[in-house]
Amino acid sequence: MWVGIERHQHPPHSLVSLTCPSLRHPKRSYGPALRAYVCYLVTRQHIPVARVAELLRDSYGAPVATGTIVAMVKEGAAMLEQFLARVKELLIDSDVAHADETGLRVEAHLQWVHAVSTTGLTLYHLDEERGTEAMDAMGVIEHLRGVLVHDGWASYRTYENLTHGLCNAHHLRELDAAGDIDGQGWANDMAGLLTDTWLQVLEAKTADKHALSSNQLAEIRASYDVIIAAGHVANPPVVPSGKRGRPKRTKPHNLLLRLDNYAEDVLRFATDFTVPFDNNLSERDVRMVKIAQKISGGFRSDDGARAFLAFRSYLSTAAKQGVNRLEALRQLFNDGPWMPAAAEAGP
Repeated sequence: MWVGIERHQHPPHSLVSLTCPSLRHPKRSYGPALRAYVCYLVTRQHIPVARVAELLRDSYGAPVATGTIVAMVKEGAAMLEQFLARVKELLIDSDVAHADETGLRVEAHLQWVHAVSTTGLTLYHLDEERGTEAMDAMGVIEHLRGVLVHDGWASYRTYENLTHGLCNAHHLRELDAAGDIDGQGWANDMAGLLTDTWLQVLEAKTADKHALSSNQLAEIRASYDVIIAAGHVANPPVVPSGKRGRPKRTKPHNLLLRLDNYAEDVLRFATDFTVPFDNNLSERDVRMVKIAQKISGGFRSDDGARAFLAFRSYLSTAAKQGVNRLEALRQLFNDGPWMPAAAEAGP
């Protein structure tokens, strides 16, 4: 039940008796250690509010109302504004940032969580929209100065001033389906080329090299173009049907066109070693939001969802920078938020 308390911390039974006399004297306000621990249980361990109240009551005989617990989370989230502003600044200045989005049920309606992150930073934004309006409201992507790695969602393409890197983990899954299910031989060849190229990059990094040789890059691009040409033979232009709208293409054909039109972004990892092969970092960050939804079933209010995401930004960033999550929460309620340092954004 007490998963997540680090071994060097006081054991749970002493948390209250030593630092939170308010539980023995109900008229006193709850201390920072208890408030930090409650927020940890709710926003990191994803324990529903009613069960946190039950845990405190059964473990300490402390009748902390669910409304009080909700108020503690809202209080902490309101104290994170300076932290969130700092993360935005650091993300904008990062060499490489990752972006992803996922759906979240709020007040029984589908909303979208947008995440922008690096190896040392995480920022979440809740919005009713999935596209560029929501991204602009987040206030990060449009100001980025480095490379943005993403899964190819069309809205990211509206930011033409950015340097883009595409997630090749997505490409490999699509290429495997196109080759195995749809019988597209070029797709198997492209999957092999991307995998081999990534191995070359890893070997170069292991040898402390900072780039592939010009000959290696020329060979990779030549092979890439040959495979794309074979793909166009297998997927000729769609003949207009005479109906309104763009002629419908197959999934392999759409994949082929993306790989052709954005070849430089597909191979960004090979020409710039600070750019990773995939977008797994951001996918891991948004996965935690989905886990919370599976446990709780969604959020009853916008305020509750935004408070949760503010804490998730705080705790994820702290963990990435080697800071004990519970200690970061204690600092928040004692002295104000822990502030992140600039971190390298490479893979």
